[in-house]
Amino acid sequence: MSDLAKIVRQPIFFERNRVYRIYKGGMPYKELFNDGYDDGTDNMFPEEWIASKVKAINPKYFGERDGVAVIKGTKVFFDDLLNDYPQELLGHRKYDCLVKFLDSATRLPFQVHPTKEFSRKNFNSDYGKTEAWLVVATRPGAKLYFGFKDKITKEQLSILEERSEVEKDIMGNLLAGVQAKVGDIWLIKAGLIHAIGAGCTIVEVQEPTDFTIQPERWCMDYHISYEEEYIGLSKDVALDSINYDIYGDAAKEFAKVTPTVEIDTPTYKKENLITYKDTTCFAENRHIIKDGGSFVMDFAPSVFICLDGNAKIVGDGYEKDIKKGDYFYLPFVAEGKFKVVSDTQATLIECLPSKQD
Repeated sequence: MSDLAKIVRQPIFFERNRVYRIYKGGMPYKELFNDGYDDGTDNMFPEEWIASKVKAINPKYFGERDGVAVIKGTKVFFDDLLNDYPQELLGHRKYDCLVKFLDSATRLPFQVHPTKEFSRKNFNSDYGKTEAWLVVATRPGAKLYFGFKDKITKEQLSILEERSEVEKDIMGNLLAGVQAKVGDIWLIKAGLIHAIGAGCTIVEVQEPTDFTIQPERWCMDYHISYEEEYIGLSKDVALDSINYDIYGDAAKEFAKVTPTVEIDTPTYKKENLITYKDTTCFAENRHIIKDGGSFVMDFAPSVFICLDGNAKIVGDGYEKDIKKGDYFYLPFVAEGKFKVVSDTQATLIECLPSKQD
C-alpha cells in the first residue's frame, strides 16, 4: 500500500496554512499552536485555513495555490487528494465547508457575503458564504458587528461608500456592535452586513467560497481597491447582495445562537453549537472529555480541532497524540473506526459539511 493510500484511510493532518489578508492579526497563534511557526506578532497572514480545498481571492499571492491545504509531510494539495481518492475521502457524501482560525488586530472591513442564489447568478457557483463564528479568545475591548444600527437604503449606502474615501471610519459607525465573549457562537447568514472587530480570535465555519463584498475604501491604512470591494461585480449589482431589512437589535438576535447539550456525563460532554435546523450549510459540535473520557468520531467527512488540552486518537491499529492547536480531517472510510480519549482533559470542535441527502 502506498503512503497516500494509507493516509486517506486515517485522520489526515496538514502543514500550516496561513493565508494573506488585507488586515493584520495572528498574535495569539504563538500560544494557540505552540509549534515554533509563529513569533507572537501581528502580521498580514492572520488566518489559518483548515483542511481547505478552497483557493483564496487575494490582491497578491504567495504560493501556487494560496488557501489550499497541503498534506503534512508531503507536497500534495488537499484538492488533488480529494480528486484522486474520492471514495475513501468522501464516499457518497460531499465535503462542502471551509474551516478557519481567524484573528484580528484591527476591525475588518465592513462586509457582506452572497446567498446561494446570488452566487449562482453572478459567480456561477452553487455556494454563497453563510458562516458561523465561535469566539475562542479576545483582547481588551474586542467587539463583533451585526447589521446596520438603523434602517438604510441601497442608495444611501452607495453615497456613504463614496464618502469613505476621505472619511475612513464612516462605514464602521453604521454598524451595531456587541462585546465579544469567549464561548459565544454566532451565525452570519448570507446577506447580513457584518464586521469582526479588533481583538477577536474565532473559529469560523463557512460555505466553501471566498466571496466577500466589502463596500468600504479603507482597512486601517490599507486602501481597498474597487476590484477588492466588489470582486469583479459592478457596484450596483454587488450592493444588491445586502439584506437591508435586518438592522438594530433584530440583527443581533438574527445572528445569536445558543448551544444545546446533547450528552452530559462526568467524563464526556457533547454540545451542539450549530445544527442543521440553524442552517443546512454546515453543523458544528463541541466535545469536552476528561479523566479517561472518550467519544467515537461517528460521521465523516468531518474536521476536528483540538481547542484545548491533550488527547489521543486511537483505533484501527492507529494511535496518535494530539494537543491544543492540532486539527485533522476524518475521511469517509474512517467513520466510526476511531475515538478520541483523554486521561487529563481536552476540548475538540467538530465541523460537519452541509446536510447530506
